[in-house]
Parts: sequence; structure tokens; C-alpha cells
Amino acid sequence: MHSSGSKEPTKVCHVVAMPFPGRGHINPMMNLCKILASRRTSEILITFVVTQEWLGYIGSDPKPDNIHFSSIPNVIPSERDKAADFPRFYEAVMTEMEDPFEQLLDQLEPPVSAIIGDVELQWSAAVGNRRNVPVAVLWTMSASFYSMLHHLQIFTRNRPFSVDRPDVEADHVPGISSAHMADLRTVINENNQRVLQLALDCISKVPKANFLLLTTVHELEPEAIDSLKATFPFPVYPVGPTIPYSELKPNSDHNLEHLKWLDSQPHESVLYISLGSFLSVSSAQMDEIVSALNTSGIPFFCVARGEASRLQENCGDKGMVVPWCDQLKVLSHSSIGGFWSHCGWNSILEALFSGVPLLTFPLFLDQVPNTSQIVNDWKNGWKIDRSESEIGEMFVGKEDISELVRRFMDLESREGKQIRDRARELKSLCVQAISKGGSSDGNLDSFLRDISK
Repeated sequence: MHSSGSKEPTKVCHVVAMPFPGRGHINPMMNLCKILASRRTSEILITFVVTQEWLGYIGSDPKPDNIHFSSIPNVIPSERDKAADFPRFYEAVMTEMEDPFEQLLDQLEPPVSAIIGDVELQWSAAVGNRRNVPVAVLWTMSASFYSMLHHLQIFTRNRPFSVDRPDVEADHVPGISSAHMADLRTVINENNQRVLQLALDCISKVPKANFLLLTTVHELEPEAIDSLKATFPFPVYPVGPTIPYSELKPNSDHNLEHLKWLDSQPHESVLYISLGSFLSVSSAQMDEIVSALNTSGIPFFCVARGEASRLQENCGDKGMVVPWCDQLKVLSHSSIGGFWSHCGWNSILEALFSGVPLLTFPLFLDQVPNTSQIVNDWKNGWKIDRSESEIGEMFVGKEDISELVRRFMDLESREGKQIRDRARELKSLCVQAISKGGSSDGNLDSFLRDISK
């Protein structure tokens, strides 16, 4: 018999999180885990699983005490070789990671309460079903793009229409608007067909999960999200933006050289440029961009990873090029007035949260429909038009860049004011969503209640 002052021991909710092995998937998964971990610190334990290679990259990153790293062997090609043969890498993720992940689950204590797996792992729902453990699958791109692929997957399932045919001619897929259909045709025709088929295979496994988590905000994509909620018999929770907003601290790290440089620039005067960590533009295109920006007179801050040193040599006193930065911290800086982006979804979420308008430069997969959302739906940015160069590469020339960035960074023009006003409105939507009682705040609480039962 318990004494009157004793308490029942608190049951720990042990969540195992398994991201797709890539920076654009690991970051939002970790950001989500940090948000969840901060809500019920004494009741939730999160085991974050990556390959041994990725543990070497992120194992020393700061994280809450109730998030632990664990790893599986390097059973897939190295991250360094991924871009050279992405279809092979993607297939290895589908076929080689499931068994070691399940073996790891056998070793974890306390027993696993729930699994959060990336949609693009394909097998996470099956692992949970075999173990009678609820599985939430996390989609790290827009809800609109998920909806497009969902309807395409259904349409192609029992029909001769197939993404394996590059000459696909389809003017209508049920559930996809004519505007989105145009984007989808571009996605089909400009991306590796095997990768697209694998992505559709992953989408087809989502109905076997228990929850679908979206890194977006309901107010940003209400129609697509409401459609998905009506499609699935389980909860669909938009819990975004899954970016490190809780780690933004005023005046922190301003001893860093690039933040000192930004501190010295006028309000909203700097164009920030980052074209992705996976597929990026050619050296010739980057040279053209830097040369054009020097000519334009617009201050610019560029992340160029492997080419930072070479490009910095060509910058005048108006520009700075670095190999890496804390992007959200830079976008939130008062001197940033615009973002030239490849339109990866995580970058878009950080721009929206920071209230910064976008110049869109899509390179791969979902970045084309993301651009349409920015330009046509949200109206917080412009698209950079490219034409085919003599060597067959899609290219934008120096003169066009210089003229465009001058117009884009003109804070006094009518069009410049319009996109900045709209960017501020979208920032307000994101801030409201994560505030107490906001849509994402409520969805996070509901998800935690669901998996803690």
C-alpha cells in the first residue's frame, strides 16, 4: 500500500527518430525533436538515429539532455559520393538501412513508445507495424508538393502513364490543378526518372503509418493540408516551421567576422545568397553572379562552401563570401533585405519566419513548385529567368542579374514595398502559429498526447 505522499513513477515516452541521411532532412527532424523535447522534459526521451558517418558530422552538436544520439553502420554510400550517383544512394537507403535500424531498436531502453521516420525512408511504417509501435512519418517538403506526388502516385498505380516515360503527356491528373500540373510536368521532365519513381514508392507507404507530420504551417498551405486531412484516416499535423527559432538569441556570436560585417551594413541593404548544400550551380554561374553583384553596387553576403575562398578574391568591398553560416541567424539580421535562394523547403521556411523576400532560382525536384508558391500564391518574391547557354546549361547572364538585383533591392519602389509588406505578413503568420494557442503549438500538443497514451 502506498503512503499518502508517494507518487506513481512517471512513464517515459521514448521516441526514436530516424531521418533520411541528408542535411535537408536531418536538420528539420532534429529541430522537431528539440521542440518536442522542450515541452515535456521529464516525460519524453528521444533517441536520434543516424549512420556512423553522420554521427561524426553532428555528434558534438548541442542538444537537450533528453535527446540522445545512436547510430547504425555505414551501410549506404558515403555522403561525399551522394551527388555523383544519387539514384544509387537513394536505392541503398531503401534497401540497406531497415535491418540495422530494427536491430538497434532491440537494444534500446526503455522500450520504444513511438517512431518518427522520414517519409523517404519508405520502411519505417513497416518496422513499427511489425512491433506494434505507432509511427509518425515526417515530410520535409511542402504540403502542396506532397499532395501533388500523392495524386500522381494514385494516378500512375494502375495505369500505363508512368514517370519512367520521359515523354509523358498528361494534361490532367485528378486532384492536381492546371497550374500545379505545369510544375509537375517540369519536375517529371527535368529530374531523374528512377529518383521520382522511388519518391512515389515512398508516398505509397504513408497510409500504413499512424500519423503524418508536416514541417509547414497550416495558414501557409490551408487547402493542401485540409485535403490531406480529408484523405487519411489518421491525424495529419502541420507542426512547422521546423527551424531552430528557439536558438535565436539577440546579439549572440556577433564576434564572428561575418556578423560584424553585417552589423556594419545599412538596414535591409544586403542581398543574401545561398544555393543549397546538395546540388548547386556551376562555377561559371557563380562567377557570373559575383561579377554582376560587384557591378550592381548592392551589398551581398554569399554562402558558397567549397568555392568561398576563390570567390571572395573577386569580391570588392561590397561583398562577403563564406563557406558556412548559421542561416537563420543571418536571415534574421536587420541588414538583410532579400534572399536569392534555390528554394529548398527548409530555406523557404527560414525566409518566411524572418520576413525576408525571395529571389527564386530553383535547381531540383520540389524547388520548381516551391517557386510557384512564392511568386504566385504568397507573392513574397520574384523568379529569376534563365536561358540555355552555349554549353547546354541553364544560365543567367551578368547584365540580367545586375539589373534584377537593383530592382529587387529597391526599398522605395512600389513593387519592392509590396513584396516586403507581404513578407512581413507571412512572418506574422509563422510567429502566431508557434505562439501559445497557435495552430502548430496546438498540433504539437495533440501529437504528444497521442503518442503518450
